[in-house]
Amino acid sequence: MKHANIIIYLLITISLGSIKAYGQDNPQYLVENAIKMIDGNVSPYNQVGGGDTIYIQGGVREQLLIRNFNGTPSRPIVFINYGGPVIISTQNSYGFVFRGCRYIRFTGTGDPDHFYGFNFRHASGAGLSLDDMSSDCEVDHISIEGSPIAGLYAKTDPDCSFAGTRDHFTQYNTLIHDNYIDSVGNEGMYIGSTKYSGYQVNCNGHDTVLYPSLLEGVRVYNNIVKYTGWDGIQVSSAASDCQVYNNIVLYDSQEESNYQMSGIILGGGSRCDCFNNMISEGKGDGIEVHGLGGSRVFNNIIVDPGLSYFPDDPSMKKYGIFVSDVTVQNDSSFFILFNDIINPKTAGIQFSSENSSNSVIASNVIINPGVAGAYVVESSPDIDVNITNNYFALDSAGAGFVPGGWDIKPTSLLVDAGYTDGHDIQSDFAGNYRPQGVTYDIGAYESGGSSMGIGNWGSYRILTALVYPNPASEVLTIKYEVASSGDVELSLYNLAGQRILESDQPSVPTGTQTIALNISNLPAGVYVYTLREGRGVVSGRIIKKN
Repeated sequence: MKHANIIIYLLITISLGSIKAYGQDNPQYLVENAIKMIDGNVSPYNQVGGGDTIYIQGGVREQLLIRNFNGTPSRPIVFINYGGPVIISTQNSYGFVFRGCRYIRFTGTGDPDHFYGFNFRHASGAGLSLDDMSSDCEVDHISIEGSPIAGLYAKTDPDCSFAGTRDHFTQYNTLIHDNYIDSVGNEGMYIGSTKYSGYQVNCNGHDTVLYPSLLEGVRVYNNIVKYTGWDGIQVSSAASDCQVYNNIVLYDSQEESNYQMSGIILGGGSRCDCFNNMISEGKGDGIEVHGLGGSRVFNNIIVDPGLSYFPDDPSMKKYGIFVSDVTVQNDSSFFILFNDIINPKTAGIQFSSENSSNSVIASNVIINPGVAGAYVVESSPDIDVNITNNYFALDSAGAGFVPGGWDIKPTSLLVDAGYTDGHDIQSDFAGNYRPQGVTYDIGAYESGGSSMGIGNWGSYRILTALVYPNPASEVLTIKYEVASSGDVELSLYNLAGQRILESDQPSVPTGTQTIALNISNLPAGVYVYTLREGRGVVSGRIIKKN
């Protein structure tokens, strides 16, 4: 992978409510491979309540419809693989679908030998869908490959029953993390409806405008998405409390379908923070923002956006970051800060929002701005945006980057050269404090390397993990914290989800601990890891370099 070495270490928070399924004897609720539908209103599943676990038998199955299961806010119902990974191989329109479910977690953490406990392999249809007014859902540790439509849907489309319309339903707390999506025909992830402004349908002979539900509380993080036909990750109608972060998106928009071409898109009706993502070698724009305003786009690394899209035709334009007026609320603002945009096809940033005001484009690095010859393009003289303290250059030679990456040397011109207002951004792409010196540095990295360390963000026993250096070539150190003494198991997996290294840490005492892992014999590439302690699981990604 051409630019894999630009990914730096990740600061990971715990996956709440994890269940350690392996070693269970005679689980009460076991869904065998021949079963294609389970219903929380039908025996024996009408006895399932908050905090219960439903085990999905390992092995090959066609599909599974899961409906009418409702946990509680503090005790979700957990669906987990049992006895090895589950392989979903089907000719049907979907692999798994959750309908009318609330307070549930769908997790592939049931077997320590496999990072992805659910593996969707498709000849038709989509991979996984959360629909029909499903809310408060968490999906983690699954892989979806080869779906000719989308990889993962998480939305409810309204119809003439009006049940899924904006005034009847809100989709709360959508958590999508630690998943792998590869080679899907349309979007990698399709979260929320793109028809925020409504659409007209004929209901009982009357033309009616339906408005789709809003999403509140969205977290999309630690996912790897590659080779999508359309957008890599799309989040729309997420009007509040939305974050898209720590994702890797590679080779998006391979079908070259107009208006469906971006690595990450914050669609109509969204107000999201989009940060610490790496987007590389896609045919679309790196990040598109079509939301309400108020979004912060920061600490992202965007490499070669659109370069392979009609490379000899300058009229086919693609940008590192594109901001529009699609659903902008008047006088709201956008904040584009601390991003590294390298080799965009047309220009670094296209800013086309006239309805917003007091927006800021500051402390970004843009290298080799593309065929337009412009680092930032404003589509109108009426645009109100402050463009300040950025680093623009035709090549990276003078920027002071560390060889082989985009972090910066202490002597770099980018150090202490950023805008004085960081808009409450307190860390960089690597999890280091901002600012470290007199003021902020320009770009995704803050020089100095003073880490934010381990914070008490979790609610179970392993609280956080800090991985460094990342990329690493010889020895990788994982620093973690536990709240009470217990056995800790570290596992390292390849991108196929197969465990290739493990390290058992017996009777780990309370407090901050470190594990040094020798990775010198591994081939260069991307790997994922988990730390397990009791019911707690924390996971993330590392980069092995030569």
